[in-house]
Amino acid sequence: MTAALIIFAATYFVIAIGRLPGFRVDRTGAAIIGAALMIAFNVLTIEEAYAAIDYDTIILLFGMMIVVANLRLSGFFSAVSAWVVERAHGPVVLLGAIVLVSGIFSAFFVNDTMCIAMTPLVLELAAALRRNPAPYLLGVAMGANVGSTATITGNPQNMVIGSVSRINYLTFAAALGPVAAAGLALTILVLVAVYRKDLRPHQKIRIEHERVRVNRVLMWKAVVVSAGMVAFFFAGWPVPKVALVAGAVLLITRRVKPERVYREIDWGLLVMFIGLFIVVAGVDRTPLAASLLNEASRFRLNNPVVLTGASAILSNLVSNVPAVLLFKPFIPHLPDATRAWLILAMSSTLAGNLTLLGSIANLIVVQRAARDGVNIGFWEYLKAGLPLTVLTIAVGVLLLR
Repeated sequence: MTAALIIFAATYFVIAIGRLPGFRVDRTGAAIIGAALMIAFNVLTIEEAYAAIDYDTIILLFGMMIVVANLRLSGFFSAVSAWVVERAHGPVVLLGAIVLVSGIFSAFFVNDTMCIAMTPLVLELAAALRRNPAPYLLGVAMGANVGSTATITGNPQNMVIGSVSRINYLTFAAALGPVAAAGLALTILVLVAVYRKDLRPHQKIRIEHERVRVNRVLMWKAVVVSAGMVAFFFAGWPVPKVALVAGAVLLITRRVKPERVYREIDWGLLVMFIGLFIVVAGVDRTPLAASLLNEASRFRLNNPVVLTGASAILSNLVSNVPAVLLFKPFIPHLPDATRAWLILAMSSTLAGNLTLLGSIANLIVVQRAARDGVNIGFWEYLKAGLPLTVLTIAVGVLLLR
């Protein structure tokens, strides 16, 4: 049991700081090593380790990655984004368009993907218009984070919660869709307030049309399959099953080499999930788990404000997916488990907007922008991220109470 606690603490320490000091061990490596040590020290048998893995989450994430890969390779996201921003004729309208496109697509097709697709477009746009790119880039990242709150397929932590809680897609979206919608409106308002000098309408924006390369056959096939997939989600079909079948259908093609699709899949994230499931199952077998459950009752985690605060803090300490897995043993014991899962999904996702390191989506945007000489620092991000996080989480708590 002592070994289990040490392994758990060491694993989450590396996850929190991002890399093992002095070694080339990243978060995924830490999860693999932690899971292996849980088995090596007989905290779990190999059979118990297999049983600890939530295969629904892994299958859902894998299927969605294939679907999103086909949409991105076809040029769909770039084409839609370009079409929308070309019709924005003022800096505030342009910012709003970027936030809404990023947020709406992130709700269904994973937030990280939208950041990868939209960031180069926004950088080119800001350079052509000779405007400060910061508010528009933050609009991509923050809009993606907020929009992904709406559904089970919006981000990885929601996929975990959807699989573990068994809340159906429609119920999840009905509860958190309004939170995401209000959050997107607040995102625009906060960015306009913070960057009001940069968003003054000095002149009407004219955006020259640039042809976006698309594979029309692949695009329409991916769009039809994706629309069918989302329809089945709302109809109540098993989400992992639908996502996997949709991914399999899109792999039947003569136009894209399978290697290109496989390169789009985040294999490291899938492996990290598997490792973390095992690590958390290992510590769940120790007396610490029972003690924490008692402490959870004492600190009233059933109170939405308390649960939201604890989730937001942990999400910024160890990242949102590991934080959600930490809450996994406790939420089912709360009086209203369904509401607690929804609050956890809301708070862990919206907390990602607090700091630059709060979500992978933020890092994707900032790192891609840095390659073009556009630097967004920690404090630059925080001046918009802090008020936005406080406001959106407050709205989320009010709507879910």
